[in-house]
Amino acid sequence: MTAVLDRSADDRPRVKKPSPWAAPSRPVWEEPPSKAGLAGKGIALFFACFAILFPLWIVIVTSLQSKKAIDEAGGLVVIPKGITFVAYQELLSGGQVQRAALVSVGVTVVGTLFSMTVSILCAYGLSRSGSLGHRWILMTLLATMFFGAGLIPTYLLVQALGLTDTYLALILPSAVSVFNILVLRAFFMNISQELIDSARIDGAGDWRILWRIVMPLSRAVIAVIALFYAVGYWSAWFNASIYLTDQDMMPLQNVMIQLVQKQERPVGLQTQINTGQLSPLAIQMAVMVMALLPVAVMSPFVQKHFKKGMLTGAVKG
Repeated sequence: MTAVLDRSADDRPRVKKPSPWAAPSRPVWEEPPSKAGLAGKGIALFFACFAILFPLWIVIVTSLQSKKAIDEAGGLVVIPKGITFVAYQELLSGGQVQRAALVSVGVTVVGTLFSMTVSILCAYGLSRSGSLGHRWILMTLLATMFFGAGLIPTYLLVQALGLTDTYLALILPSAVSVFNILVLRAFFMNISQELIDSARIDGAGDWRILWRIVMPLSRAVIAVIALFYAVGYWSAWFNASIYLTDQDMMPLQNVMIQLVQKQERPVGLQTQINTGQLSPLAIQMAVMVMALLPVAVMSPFVQKHFKKGMLTGAVKG
């Protein structure tokens, strides 16, 4: 609030105190927070972090406990009693879980590269107003966001293409997200047209402009979209459950479902569980940690790009 100068008869400036009932000189949301507000925010953040981290702590601690410690705790372990990596050693000893992890890594890497290539090329073409048929292609893509063929026609199409029981069935049916294309398109449209025109004057073609100008200026949104695709491929289980019948081709998420639901366990693990050498609960928690670890490791490196990538790409201007 600004103070008002009051000049008296002797022409000396006096500071007139502002009225406490006067309207503030700036919006309420720009005022510094009160102590009660700061305390409330701190308490809310504490409980939010606790609700997220406490279950994760239980999963990690339980996966590192022996069968005796888990039996003494009566199930999930909150306070650890020693640390053992027996569950992880057995899972990574060359059995079904290790093979499933390699399948998930391969599908995630290849699928993310393929999806990003198609999405970037499509978004760049749609961001150029003079490209051939860009308006009709854009309308067609938008229509697919609201109308879908359904599961049965999709399965019949995949079967007709001969993709069942192949790794391509884990990539192609969900390779492209129209939402991600629209975000990339909006970001590309925000790049200065004068910069692109100057490159054309210097003799650069569309491929060179995309590779040398557009993509370096779009690192933030590309990193965010790549993370979206990678997390989607890594966490996907539905396509494998309907398109694959060979257990050796199943990704990690499907094997985790089988272990958690006790539908089927690898022979070696089942033998050790029956003989009391391993706890089935420790195995289940260890598989969950293995499924969560890549996403938890990748997210901090891309976190700084989230705000710029999503807001700039989603809002024009």
